[in-house]
Amino acid sequence: MHSFDWIVLSGYFLVMVGIGWWSRRRVHNAADFFTAGGKMPWWLAGISHHMSGYSAAVFVGYAALAYTTGFAVYVWWALSITVACVVGSFLFAPRWPRLRQRLGIISPLEYLTTRYNLPAQQVLAWSGTALKVFDVAAKWAASAILLQSFAGVPLPFGIVLVGGVTMVYSTIGGLWADALTDFGQFVIQFVAAIALLVATMAKLGGISSIFVMWDQLPPSHSAPFGGSLTMGFFLAYIVISTVSYNGGTWNLAQRFIAAPTGGSARKSILLSGGLYLVWPLVLFFPMWAAPLLVPNLAQPEQSYALVAQMLLPTGLVGLVLAGMFSHTMAMTSSDANAISAVITRDIIPALRRSKQPLASKTELAAGRLSTFLFIGLSMLIALSADSFGGVLGLLILWFGALVGPIAIPMLLGMLPAFKRCGPSAALFSWAAGLIVFAVNKYVLTAQMASLGDLSQAVSVAAPILASIVVFCLMGVIRPWRNAESDALVDSLNVEAPEESDETAIAAGVQA
Repeated sequence: MHSFDWIVLSGYFLVMVGIGWWSRRRVHNAADFFTAGGKMPWWLAGISHHMSGYSAAVFVGYAALAYTTGFAVYVWWALSITVACVVGSFLFAPRWPRLRQRLGIISPLEYLTTRYNLPAQQVLAWSGTALKVFDVAAKWAASAILLQSFAGVPLPFGIVLVGGVTMVYSTIGGLWADALTDFGQFVIQFVAAIALLVATMAKLGGISSIFVMWDQLPPSHSAPFGGSLTMGFFLAYIVISTVSYNGGTWNLAQRFIAAPTGGSARKSILLSGGLYLVWPLVLFFPMWAAPLLVPNLAQPEQSYALVAQMLLPTGLVGLVLAGMFSHTMAMTSSDANAISAVITRDIIPALRRSKQPLASKTELAAGRLSTFLFIGLSMLIALSADSFGGVLGLLILWFGALVGPIAIPMLLGMLPAFKRCGPSAALFSWAAGLIVFAVNKYVLTAQMASLGDLSQAVSVAAPILASIVVFCLMGVIRPWRNAESDALVDSLNVEAPEESDETAIAAGVQA
């Protein structure tokens, strides 16, 4: 990196902090901080959902898969998310803002006390919060690897730099800052990715390289499935993505909760799904071409960074790095906001043994403090990422396998078909998923290894499938009947009566 690259990168960080400071004027209470007051436009929610759905790990871990495996990484990752978004536009996304309208929720777990009971809600809240610390730590580690590849910056300094900037604007501006910086980051990343795409095509002979390039790569690189990215893994990740991108990952649920209506939430997730269908083709092209440009890499995780340094002039290298950082900062800042909402509205009231939330100013201060502490803890864990299997280990195996058991009671609990699944179903399905994960990872180690390329698919799919099966079975064995819970689920099928969002929120808070 040259001095002008550093100027571009520093300017990017300053702009993000500036947006966070400007957003502070729109935050007057906890509802503004966590859900943008339910006033976020559908297009902004959709872009924010997309930007918050992946991080710099794409340019590290997924770049390595693109380098060694080829086109299969797009099929496995991007197409699975597109399918998940289409499914969610009908089943899940519209229900989240309706929960805000009816109950005044500002946390994705807040409604579970009514839907199940307090113990079930607390188990999911505590376990999900712990899991997200590790997930966010993987994002910091991936960003630091990129900064090290580009500029030789030590990993600890990279983690502190990116995490520190994110900590500042997230703590100040809340969800408004997250969404607005997501939009700014989307624009920056768009320019940077297009620049690298054009430079790569020019190096390979022009637009025709999009099709001709594959003849120069191993035949397996153009196949839809290859290596560990098998058909089974693709199908397993459709299930994982459906759960994760429709609210099982709490920061994405916040985007839906912040939408004014169910219809707005539906449009936002369809926009995000459309971006996942098209945009990764632009991002992955330089990664697919990397074996031709930088062959025989010992560390394929560095392929994207090396291609950028090779092809782009001074200044644009810094912009590409800023574009890669943008996804990590978008994802981690929104994660911090969602976790802070859970801590403030779900965990702290339970510890206080009070059903009443904190006073408005106290609640806002608690939200900002918990955001600060969450990001700080995740940065500390990022410094020891190798202890958990590296970036891909944290990202795919730990988070991918454990997100399901926590999310299944949240998402299926909103659907009328599962009204008879109550607190027992929520807790037993959560426990079943965790037990299956632990058994596969620590007891059946040899048996899992013997599965070869199927082992990763089984590791990821088994916990969530176990949770789904147990959740459904418990609804049959121990059917749950509760008038308040049934009424809530039934009310989510339709939009709220014609009224302003402010009236709906106020009614929910009073209730």
